[in-house]
Order: sequence, then structure tokens, then C-alpha cells
Amino acid sequence: MEEFLTSCQRAVKLSSDQVGPGFHVVLGNEACDIDSMVSALAYAYFLSKTAPGEMLVLPLLNIRQSELRLRSDSVFLLRQAALSLDLLVFRDQLDLRALQRAGRLRLTLVDHNVLPSSDSDLEEAVAEVIDHHHLEREPSPTCPVTAETVGSCATLVTERIIQRAPEILDLQLAHLLYAAIVVDCVDMSPAAGKVTPKDSQYAAALENLFPALPPRGALFQELHRAKLDVSGLNTEEMLLKDMKAVSGSLNLSVSVLYISLQEFLQREDLEAELSGFCQKYGYDLLLLMTIFFTESKEPIRELAVFSHSTTCREQVSQYLEQAQSPALNLSPLSSPHSHISAYHQGNSLASRKKLLPIMKDFLTTWDGYGFPGDRKDELSQVPPTPMNSLVEGSPLDNGLPRITSQALEEKFSQMVNRTD
Repeated sequence: MEEFLTSCQRAVKLSSDQVGPGFHVVLGNEACDIDSMVSALAYAYFLSKTAPGEMLVLPLLNIRQSELRLRSDSVFLLRQAALSLDLLVFRDQLDLRALQRAGRLRLTLVDHNVLPSSDSDLEEAVAEVIDHHHLEREPSPTCPVTAETVGSCATLVTERIIQRAPEILDLQLAHLLYAAIVVDCVDMSPAAGKVTPKDSQYAAALENLFPALPPRGALFQELHRAKLDVSGLNTEEMLLKDMKAVSGSLNLSVSVLYISLQEFLQREDLEAELSGFCQKYGYDLLLLMTIFFTESKEPIRELAVFSHSTTCREQVSQYLEQAQSPALNLSPLSSPHSHISAYHQGNSLASRKKLLPIMKDFLTTWDGYGFPGDRKDELSQVPPTPMNSLVEGSPLDNGLPRITSQALEEKFSQMVNRTD
């Protein structure tokens, strides 16, 4: 693995040349959690060994290099597996758009199956998908898709490696894959509602092939503690640590926070910091999902909705309260902040993976009613996911157009009037 990643580093340094080999980039999602990171590393390594060609296969972490420290569990795992952080390649180190313009880019998506709108111009380069989320991609004869709702994308990558090239597995690679499966499946606990028979099958296969792997329970606890460690992080960093975005006429972010909601709501100057975050990254509303676990590894979830637009906050809250696919079973909690609605989430199995489709449905409904004036067309040209807009020349360099409170009020008035 180290030799492979070293060659990738050398190639990236020469990537600005106008001529040269193309890049087959294996790209994880913008949250860049352990599953996404490991899936990109492992599948790129697999392709480099089994499908050599003129293009250089390269795993790309879909965050800036400076943001890796926020993924404390990922850093812990890489060090545990003795893989140097200096060998990784990050989104701000490789200009995908320049490669695309030069006809030198091929993309494989892992741990997501559609590109965010900020990367829609790269769509023609997508040649393969391996994912475990709800399938949103349209079928295409030029882009094979492996999509199965298992607990971990690393399970699907492990399956591919064991079936087609088991000889490339060593203890280091097995350690990374095993950790990703164990973490995403919450220590393989059925009570957490994540693990599937296929996850168990390939976790057991790795255990049998490599008896020297760390004990499963101890590995999960170590990585879980590392993930929960938010000491030293400010509010902005906590929001960015595990964030995904969805967009339409409105830009929304969904952050997972690894402290109790009560503790988070007590942070000093919280509303001002959330407002500053929205202004800096161009978001109209923030969804905050907190999670912690009982001694039996059952998740406890809480949810908060922040927006300075009362109508926007209330309408999104109402949509979540009434959601049925799945039902979140929300119970209101007291909030010390006027612009934050807080809830206990009775359906503890409804993770962000289940919440994102609900919010996409909300935005589809929202967009269907049109937006006052020309604001919708203007907003559609702006990338919604700041973490993906990492090259110079991004529209984010000039800031995002803002939606006025008046426009929001008009929007929701249209929605209410037309649904009565």
C-alpha cells in the first residue's frame, strides 16, 4: 500500500502538466468518514493491481488536507494500521476540473452514487459506482453500479477483493477494511440496526484470514472513543467534522455531533456561531443530529433545526415531524435559543442516511412551487456543498447569493396556499 500511495503522490505533483497520463480517481463522499476513506484507499489499490492501464489509479479523500484532523477516528485508525498520513491525497491537491477539461479524468464513486450539484460538471467522467446508500443514479450502460444496502461500503469492497484478488490482501489492508465494517455496523450489534448478513460474512472472512487482527470489541471501542473526542474543536469544526449537504433553491447541511444536544446547546454564543457558519458557507438551514450510545450499544439520537427564518425552521420541523419513510418519532425538547428547535428522536435507528432522503423530498416539494422572482435560477448556479468546492475559481470564491427572509416567507406562503 505504501509503495502504491507514494507513486500516487509523485503523480499528483506532476498533474499540472498539460500533457501526461490520465487519472482514474476513486472518490469517496464529502463526509470522508472511515468507511468512505477506507473504501477509496482499498478499491483504488485493488484496481491498481487488477486493472492496469494507461491511467494512474488514485484514491482521493474528498476533503481539504487541513480538515483531516477533524476526522479524529480516521487519524487514529491510519496510525494504528501504520499508514503514514503524508501519503494521502486530498481534494485540494488535485484539480479534477482541469483534468476533466483535458480529457484526462475517469471517476469511480465509492460510498455515494451521485455527485453533488457542485460537482455536476464532472458527471461525464463517472465510470463506476460502489455504494450502500439509497440508489439515486439513473441506469447507464457506460457506468456499472454495485449498490446494496449493507451496513458498510467497505463490505462491498472487501467482497470484490476476496472474490477477484484475495492475494492482494495483507494485514494492513485487512485491518483498514475490518475497522470500517466494524465501525459502520456498530460493533456488529443487531440492536443498532446497521449490520446485515453480508457484513457479518465478510467481517468473519477477514477474521479467519488474519487472526492477528485486533479484537473486534476493543477495536470498535478505541475508534468510537476517538470519534467522540471533540476536545479542542470550536463550533465550526464540530459542524464540519461529519457533515453532508443537500440543496435545491435552499442550501441545507446535516451535521452529526458526538455530544448530547443539551451539552451542545449550552455552548457560549452558539446562535452567533451558527449564524456565522451559515453566512460563511452559504447555508439557509442547519440540521444537527446528535448521537451517543448506551452500554448495550443502542444509539440515542436527538435532532435540532437552526434557521433565522422562523417560517423556514417551522416548515422543515413540521415536515420532519410528519415524515413516515421512515417515521422519526420526534418529541419536542426545551431549547434555550429562539432560532433552534430541538427534539428527542424516538426512532433511534434512523441515521443521517435515512434522514437525507427525507430532506431531499422536502426540497423537491419546495422547488416544485417555484421561487419568487429570479432567485431560484440564480441559486441553482451555486454549488451547495462548500467542502466539495476546493479549487480556485470556484463560485464560492465570490460568495453565495443570499435568500432574503421576505423571499422565504413568500415561498412558504405559496406552499401552504397550494396544499390547502
